[in-house]
Amino acid sequence: MNVFLELLLLLLTLIYSYLESFVKLFIPAKRKSVSGEIVLITGAGHGIGRDTATEFAKLQSVLVLWDINKNGLKETASECRTIGAKVYTYVVDCSKREEIHAAADKVKQDVGDIDILINNAGVVFCADLLTLQDNQIQKIFDVNILAHFWTTRAFLPSMIRNNHGHIATVASSAGLLGVPFLVDYCSTKFAAVGYHKALTAELAALEKNGINTTCLCPVFVNTGFVKNPSTRLSPVLEPEYVARKLVDGILTNKKMVVLPPFVNMSLVLELFLPERALKALSKFHQVKFDAKICGMDKDK
Repeated sequence: MNVFLELLLLLLTLIYSYLESFVKLFIPAKRKSVSGEIVLITGAGHGIGRDTATEFAKLQSVLVLWDINKNGLKETASECRTIGAKVYTYVVDCSKREEIHAAADKVKQDVGDIDILINNAGVVFCADLLTLQDNQIQKIFDVNILAHFWTTRAFLPSMIRNNHGHIATVASSAGLLGVPFLVDYCSTKFAAVGYHKALTAELAALEKNGINTTCLCPVFVNTGFVKNPSTRLSPVLEPEYVARKLVDGILTNKKMVVLPPFVNMSLVLELFLPERALKALSKFHQVKFDAKICGMDKDK
């Protein structure tokens, strides 16, 4: 095709896309049914994972729950079964590739093909870079990003065969903006956001339009993993609220769920504000939490 015609087509597509997005602001997004769909959630024994499981239980999905914490997993399963859901549980350490592979094989035998995969398991250590131990750095990468590769590689083939499925990535606003004393955590969450975007692009290139993706990026969530978190500009979010927003994003095939939405503005400001202004804005934001700094416990 002539380059001029391609540019004209691109311009028309851009105009149409903006008009379409504007119209959609006034039309409720269509929500898909997940009744009977098989949903696998990692890190389901606590926090966002547990509340996401109960949300899908209300929607009559079949639940496959993974967690390293056997007691937490049992409690989540009990809640979901009380709601009326069919639940399968597996104790899995997502820092270990071999356990993920073994559990994935067991799930395929016991339950069948996964329709919705939610990579939620995560760890955080809250320390400066030099205080972090080598094994902590290794573990946070194993759980927060490498596990996404192993689970997706296990369950994506059936989604591709059926051209049907959904892969959700639980990242963080720390995957959009750097935070001091969370260098390791931010690195894994930046990787998770990149993973989501590249996987989305790859599925589009393969023309697998029946497989959707969603990435969740919340600010601090009250799960107990980060001690005494606070910020001046945004509240600490409750896991129930975050889980509802995640599930809503999945049901409406929303690509990015950023909580609160104004965090997106920070990304725009990074492009235009000079470095001194960005530092002043960061200081004004007053992000605080307990962290080990130079080997000592401090309120960051």
